[in-house]
Amino acid sequence: MKVEQKTINTIRVLAAEAVQEANSGHPGLPLGSAPMAYTLWANMAHNPKNPKWENRDRFVLSAGHGSALLYALLHVFNYGLTAEDLKNFRQEGSLTPGHPEYGHTVGVEATTGPLGQGIAMAVGMAMAEKHLSAEFNKEGYPIVDHYTYTLVGDGCLMEGISYEAAALAGTLALGKLIVLYDSNNITIEGSTNIAFKENVRARFEAQGFETFLVEDGNDIAAIKKALDEAKANLSKPSFIEIKTQIGYGCPKKQGKAAAHGEPLGQENLAEMRSFLEHHDQAFFVEDEVKMHIKELNQAGAKKEAEWQKLFESYAKTYPEYAKKWEQWHNPEEVKLYIYDKYQDTSKKMATRVASYEVINHMADIVDYIIGGSADLAPSTKTYMNDKGDFSSEDYTGRNLHFGIREHAMGAIANGITLHGGLRTFCSTFFVFSDYMKNPMRLAALMKLPVTYVLTHDSIGVGEDGPTHQPIEQLAMLRSTPNLITFRPADAKETVAAWEYALNSKTEPVAIVLSRQDLPFLEKSGEEAKKGAYVVGGVAPEEAEILLIATGSEVHLVEQAIKVLAEEGIKASAISMASVDVFEKQSDEYKESILPSNKVKRIAIEAATSFGWHKYTGFEGQVISIDTFGESAPAGIIFKKQGFAVENVVNQAKQMLRK
Repeated sequence: MKVEQKTINTIRVLAAEAVQEANSGHPGLPLGSAPMAYTLWANMAHNPKNPKWENRDRFVLSAGHGSALLYALLHVFNYGLTAEDLKNFRQEGSLTPGHPEYGHTVGVEATTGPLGQGIAMAVGMAMAEKHLSAEFNKEGYPIVDHYTYTLVGDGCLMEGISYEAAALAGTLALGKLIVLYDSNNITIEGSTNIAFKENVRARFEAQGFETFLVEDGNDIAAIKKALDEAKANLSKPSFIEIKTQIGYGCPKKQGKAAAHGEPLGQENLAEMRSFLEHHDQAFFVEDEVKMHIKELNQAGAKKEAEWQKLFESYAKTYPEYAKKWEQWHNPEEVKLYIYDKYQDTSKKMATRVASYEVINHMADIVDYIIGGSADLAPSTKTYMNDKGDFSSEDYTGRNLHFGIREHAMGAIANGITLHGGLRTFCSTFFVFSDYMKNPMRLAALMKLPVTYVLTHDSIGVGEDGPTHQPIEQLAMLRSTPNLITFRPADAKETVAAWEYALNSKTEPVAIVLSRQDLPFLEKSGEEAKKGAYVVGGVAPEEAEILLIATGSEVHLVEQAIKVLAEEGIKASAISMASVDVFEKQSDEYKESILPSNKVKRIAIEAATSFGWHKYTGFEGQVISIDTFGESAPAGIIFKKQGFAVENVVNQAKQMLRK
């Protein structure tokens, strides 16, 4: 048996053994896909000794349930995963969790599992490669020159996100994106024919991909030929359909749904070792395979060494670009000195418009920011003036046009960030953040500092009606661990929110903005970066009642405390710009803003009351909306729902009379 086949069989058996050891997992995909995965990894530009080499090829296992395949590869290719790590597959605290986790296991390029997210993140990585190569490459110095590969299954391609992402990839002619399709016609419920009969290659061809078919998933020569041809076509992304048998090598289960998501069993595992002519010892890698991998890794290390030499010469020839490379990959803290622009309290401005001004200020002072919207830039105010449009004709453009594809947009933004060298934002109407929930959740899980600009934040949308008026979305975002949500009250708080987002290292940030004009508050400003602070009235420890609000409702409490003061009532107006950031402050600071002995509290927010009772307590109340909105002018709906100074004052007085 040739060493290549021995290596493939080793990968197969290691993956199956890991699943069996855990008595949990998915052996089917690793067994069927091992030949394509080996062929790819044997020819990729990567170096296990430097897993973060900037010009490495990227590999994303979109079909993340097949994680045992990736772990077997990382073990065999010496990325630091040991046999003991494979034995601890899916166990507490292990480096081999059920689905691959970025930042947890060396060599994992993206957290995958929710199907379709991986292929969309791969599109983002390929977009980042295009932008960076257009920005940095010079004649004779292709310092950004690598491919992005993703392995997908039937499940990934059934999810609508894959259609969205592939459509954009084809439109953008991402020639260095290569999709490998593990085409085995089996899902959990059985044959794909019960729900998935489309001509997948025809779909991708229609979307602008060059497509290939490999009839035998065990034919590594045919797989290598398809990969080489795909790499040679730089004008189109490539889609390689590779016909495989799920669970190949396990005679009693191959080709059957039973191979998909359950251990093979010890008896079947023993039969598989015999069928594949593999050693009986568990988690065994023979010396011939180790030597073969050593040679492959030496070739990868040589590629990196050649690149490092090229970059050293590049740095001498183009020192200003080498300096910029360092700045883009290791950005310093950024300060936005434009708070003073919004001091005139006689003026008003929608926070989405303020955000537009901040974005364009940032775009001028920080050139590694790219971003865009789901076909809504004129409404979400996210266009960067004079910064060009990223397209197949011009990859230097910094304005991204995602089309009406929120689900893919969120995941693509994750991919751009995962690639490195760029900071990105994406934007849509706040109510459509529902479409982006999964990629936003993954960004939080991966600790990616993606920024989401979410406008039209409340019933202030008005005549568009309840389908476009977000009610429960703030609670949804605030309940997501490690996701920071800001709802600025005015332009100065918008600056603060953006400054926080721009300097975030490990948290995605959602900035939720108004459609309607809001007045500039007298005491708002940089303190919003603490999450909550006093914007009017007496100090909280001196107050008879605390009025807490966010966003467009803060000006109501600012006015209400003045009315209350005229009647001799001491009140404190508090802007809760970010619940999440407030919770990160010290106990002393939180006590200074919301003293525990001050139990008379009212929270005001044009959204669901869910979550606010934590701050209002048993004796407090929430002025909120716990129904859907309606189609009517915004002013009428706000007043009808109690969002008026008069109601806030009356509610405060009633509470004090109790």
